Amino acid sequence: MARVAVIGGGISGLGTALMLGRRGHTVTLFEQDARQAGEDLDRDFFHWDRPRIPQAVQPHSLLAPVRTVLHAESPDVYADLLARGAREYHEFDWFGEHPPYRAGDEDLVTLRTRRIVLEAALTAAVRRERTVEVRSGCRVRALVFGEGSPARVTGVQVGTETYQADLVLDAAGRRSPVPAWLIAAGCRAPVVDSHRAGIAYLCRWYRLRADGPRDPGRVKTGSAAPFAIAGVFPSDNDTFAVNLVLSTGDPTRGALTEPAVFEAAARRFPATAAWLDLDPEPQSDVLPMAGLDNRWIALADDDGPVVTGLVNAGDSLVHTNPTSGHGVSLGLRIAQHIATHVDQIAEDPMGYHTWTAQALRPWFDAQVTADRATEQRLAESSPASDRRAAALGACAFDDPVVMRARAQVRHLVRPADEAYGTDEVDRHVTAWLAAHPDFSPQHDGPTREEWEALVTGRSPARLLTAAKA
Repeated sequence: MARVAVIGGGISGLGTALMLGRRGHTVTLFEQDARQAGEDLDRDFFHWDRPRIPQAVQPHSLLAPVRTVLHAESPDVYADLLARGAREYHEFDWFGEHPPYRAGDEDLVTLRTRRIVLEAALTAAVRRERTVEVRSGCRVRALVFGEGSPARVTGVQVGTETYQADLVLDAAGRRSPVPAWLIAAGCRAPVVDSHRAGIAYLCRWYRLRADGPRDPGRVKTGSAAPFAIAGVFPSDNDTFAVNLVLSTGDPTRGALTEPAVFEAAARRFPATAAWLDLDPEPQSDVLPMAGLDNRWIALADDDGPVVTGLVNAGDSLVHTNPTSGHGVSLGLRIAQHIATHVDQIAEDPMGYHTWTAQALRPWFDAQVTADRATEQRLAESSPASDRRAAALGACAFDDPVVMRARAQVRHLVRPADEAYGTDEVDRHVTAWLAAHPDFSPQHDGPTREEWEALVTGRSPARLLTAAKA
């Protein structure tokens, strides 16, 4: 059995510690924040200042790998998630009646919940695990190195104490200090591949009123204009988030932090307007998030591992712009792999680095490509031009065969070229286009002129009056 030191008590750190502990390994988890997610979800979500985790208050959709990993590794955590208010949504629920079953359909499920609900469920489970010790309020100050070429990490230093470990796991997130520590210790530099995403997010949280309307009708969760994307994230315990995405260079972005301006703009998109028409109670200010990037940090180069006795996981290894919601899914996949192969990884991490490159890197590269296209479209306010590509998206909401392919891509089951590149999907899209000869790529959001009139030059009161008219 291995002794493992985990740096960071976020979802990746908690998940890995839990899966390791349940296999009998001895785990010490170090988290510098003294506070942990508890039983008061709203307090922890809305009133916990977490500057190192800005995405914590942004909307999440937990994709299929979250459900499949938890079902396999910790069904009690999954049951706790549902008990705390998380809700399952199958992609075929859009149709009312599901199509004839095919293998794998059962996994195409989104968990609609805030991130804090998963954190609370994992925290509770880790506390029950006798082989896992959580050291809250303990900041790892340095790594401890032994002899070897490459250098071997043998533990961590917290204050004046040293904790020995067979494997140290860097789960400290996108701002992890570990790469700098490795360089300072004379190791070869980790290989960093970083791509800035010129996209900004603004969201606001709402709660459905207990005595008010609750059904927005059969409406998609996303709408778009050439320069902006709007989305709604149904969540746990009657909460939902409205989200707007723009180019970081959009001159109207700053005005959207005013709640009345934000809501007036959101009401011009059918997806978000349908939910705001339910007269929900606002639960937060407008929460912006920018400075986003896609970053891959490999602790191996062409000469092999830059260090042994240590690997990175979760956002310390790979983090992506949250448009596609990959973060938690990839984090739990990594946790499961480490827990399954920890003895081999502790002895020689090269197999782990090879697995990450093969199993995870393609999703990172796909997100980089998608972000470049989105950034360009939003910045240039350019309309969609590829009629067949646009038809794939539109057809999915009419045709379960195409919806299945769309869901497989969205839920990290199959890459896009594989899911969409079948003869069956091609036939169904061709038939759909034949049945819709007038179809052309278009947006359902406001024009730029309408947007400018809403966002600039009016008082907040007049904005809301105009938006509801």
